[in-house]
Amino acid sequence: MTRAESDDRSAQAPTIDLDAVREKYRQERDKRTAGRTYQSARGDFGRYAKDPYTEWQEREPLTDEVDVAVVGAGIGGLLTGARLREETGLERIRLIDEAGDVGGTWYWNRFPGVRCDVESYIYMPLLEETGTIPTEKYSTGPEIFAHLQRIARKYDLYRDALFQTAVTELRWDEAAGKWLVSTDRGDLIRARYVAMSIGLMHRPKLPGLPGLETFAGHSFHTSRWDFDYTGGDSTGGLTKLKDKTVGVIGTGSTTIQLAPHLAEWAERLVLFQRTPATVDVRGNRPTQADWADSLEPGWQQRRMENFHALTSGIPQDEDLVQDRWTQTTAQLAAAILPTGDTGGDPKERALAAERADFLKMEELRARIDSVVTDPATAAALKPYYRVYCKRPCFHDGYLQTFNRPNVTLVDTQGQGVERLTPAGVVANGREYPVDCLVFATGYEHEFAVPYTDRAGYDIVGRGGVKLSEKWADGAHTLHGLQVNGFPNCFILSKVQAGRHVNIAYMLGEQTRHLAHIVKSVEERGHRVVEASETGEKEWVEEILRLATNALDFLENCTPGLYNNEGDPSGLPLLNSSYGGGSVEFVNILRRWREAGDLAGLELR
Repeated sequence: MTRAESDDRSAQAPTIDLDAVREKYRQERDKRTAGRTYQSARGDFGRYAKDPYTEWQEREPLTDEVDVAVVGAGIGGLLTGARLREETGLERIRLIDEAGDVGGTWYWNRFPGVRCDVESYIYMPLLEETGTIPTEKYSTGPEIFAHLQRIARKYDLYRDALFQTAVTELRWDEAAGKWLVSTDRGDLIRARYVAMSIGLMHRPKLPGLPGLETFAGHSFHTSRWDFDYTGGDSTGGLTKLKDKTVGVIGTGSTTIQLAPHLAEWAERLVLFQRTPATVDVRGNRPTQADWADSLEPGWQQRRMENFHALTSGIPQDEDLVQDRWTQTTAQLAAAILPTGDTGGDPKERALAAERADFLKMEELRARIDSVVTDPATAAALKPYYRVYCKRPCFHDGYLQTFNRPNVTLVDTQGQGVERLTPAGVVANGREYPVDCLVFATGYEHEFAVPYTDRAGYDIVGRGGVKLSEKWADGAHTLHGLQVNGFPNCFILSKVQAGRHVNIAYMLGEQTRHLAHIVKSVEERGHRVVEASETGEKEWVEEILRLATNALDFLENCTPGLYNNEGDPSGLPLLNSSYGGGSVEFVNILRRWREAGDLAGLELR
């Protein structure tokens, strides 16, 4: 959209009573229960986290040595291995993962209809390097999984990998200058470097409901889909559900994708909604051969950076992706997300953003009325909150699902499900019997759940100091990647680092930085590198300085993942992402590398 077009649209915009809008949003926010508790899929509920896809393979414990141990074999782990292969002379790079293969979230999530909501051409990493062109603008989960396996083969990352293996401890051996990696298979591995990329969707969570342990029907989490029970595969064909009533708790991005398939095959589908999602047009289409043939070297990185800028509110001469992310949310991001020197009166910019946000939400609510035939159901599906209060969803078949006679929406008015019984689900004081209950309830929050709890192990650094102790009140890092007292150790996450809708892009930038540091250490003949006390202190001060930028916005959102279930101030500020925006974060890393002085690090 050109500036002239934007000004013209603003001139034609209807008059908005912002006070009335705010009051409506406040009423809807206050309906919803804040502080909803969740049950971890461990201990008595550990069965919900078990791998249903790969048969268990026994093996003897290993006692050996590698150059790098990478915990996690998802996109972050694979990019770590690939970058180190490209940039350093390190030969033995070992991926360690509880899953039966590489892929991370794309190994675990095989539910019917699974796709990525970010364009494949910018989400799937290393396309040029592997000579790959996705078949669709938004690829299916199986296609993404197959591509991640392709990366592992190209960079020879299967050779030393350990799957179906969980790390139980990382301990620094000061005398040897190496890490001791212990696992639940009895392995004891020595590694010069360790890198951890445990992912954002590492630990599935369950609703903390009374009766969870007594439900007598079949149940599973969406990230551990039980095709033995449902039949079919990720493309559908759930033939075993023809005589079943299926209940789904949760109506976020996962349910948006799987509900049409469940509705097609189940005798009855009951969806339990706490908060309605925003559902915009996806607009998927096949990749055209003439487009693929026209691409020039470096096309993917240029496309990634164009999308990154637009969705961070930074105008570009051209929109290379042209999807709903860039066409609608980019203009909102300019005023909502901090991007440095934005210019203009901040209050006027905030009001303009609020008006634009309202108009976009009105458009999405109008779409519901145009698709869903039952007025009461349409009303219940309408979201009343700001666009970025939750991750926007995109689908071309979810809303149509509610026109089917075998689909029931149970709107709990923000209260959520009350409890489970042996036979079903109680919501709004009524029991809904179900044969099968699907938990589409997400994952343990990266910002709210302590890192070592999510990882399932502790990291013991110099002098026996544990990461769980050092981070007891929140993270302390340099650039979110390195920690003073934990030599040759790298952590990939959003904590004190960049946060963006295209997670794969941000992981690409972080792993590029990681590989640069390791290469510099190796070239200079050093053995050990870690964040200095000063470097860590200065970065933590910067994180704290910017950490409250979005607090007012989040406090006015309906309870959910982004605002700690309605209590954003309850999150440790130290666990925030970099508050200056993801574009500036990437620029900080690039300027640091260009300077070449390894500022904030200690080498010895």
